[in-house]
Amino acid sequence: MPSKPAIPTEFEALLSTAGKRVLAGNAPDACGALADPRRRFVALNGMISAPKAERLRRVLEREMAGLLTELNQPIPPETIWDMKRNYDDWLPKSVRCRTAYLENRRGAAWRRAKELGLIDLLSSPSMVAFGEAVLGRKLYSKGGQQILLYGPGDYAGPHTDHTPEIKRAAKGYLDFHLSLVGPGVAHQYLVYAKGGHLTEMASVAESGCLTLYRLPFWHYTTPLQAKPKQERKAARWVLLGTFLFADR
Repeated sequence: MPSKPAIPTEFEALLSTAGKRVLAGNAPDACGALADPRRRFVALNGMISAPKAERLRRVLEREMAGLLTELNQPIPPETIWDMKRNYDDWLPKSVRCRTAYLENRRGAAWRRAKELGLIDLLSSPSMVAFGEAVLGRKLYSKGGQQILLYGPGDYAGPHTDHTPEIKRAAKGYLDFHLSLVGPGVAHQYLVYAKGGHLTEMASVAESGCLTLYRLPFWHYTTPLQAKPKQERKAARWVLLGTFLFADR
């Protein structure tokens, strides 16, 4: 008989009592939080069982860390030295972290993630249903999956995640992030725009924090900061599911 996956294959299995209330539609503060298109981001703490979040983080550290690749896109120097007019700035997305795109079925990362149960978790009916409860509308059940790992100083610069060349996603889609944070992390924040200004900020450094993004909108992730003398334990894993809006 095949061995039991190391990771729960249903998102519901990770949920705390508060998280199960959201899934059941009995949490007014969270259910429909992104139903208004003008609201683009919500961070939900206490939705994931703390012991289960820690077990999941340890599995990722043990099984997936060696299968991630470096994502290193610095700011191009020509953004300064090729300028012709004063203050005519432009800034492409810059980022530094480690990642695995879980869409290449021939890749070692996908194969191990599948064996562990991670692929099933990130596409499970209860994860889709949780996203639908917060979004207030139906989603397509098939989406993309990715792992991100932020270490000390790792970040993602200002960007929108707009995909106008992908017709089905051009008018918006949902990103669903589950953060799993090591004990050495001091802080990391998500800064996002409201009313045309980058004025809003939420901590993403609590293990088990769920963040849902109604994309596209301007946002960035601040450099991860480690606690003093704990750089080796400072890591934030992000399990990411991307889901398209279903036709109304």
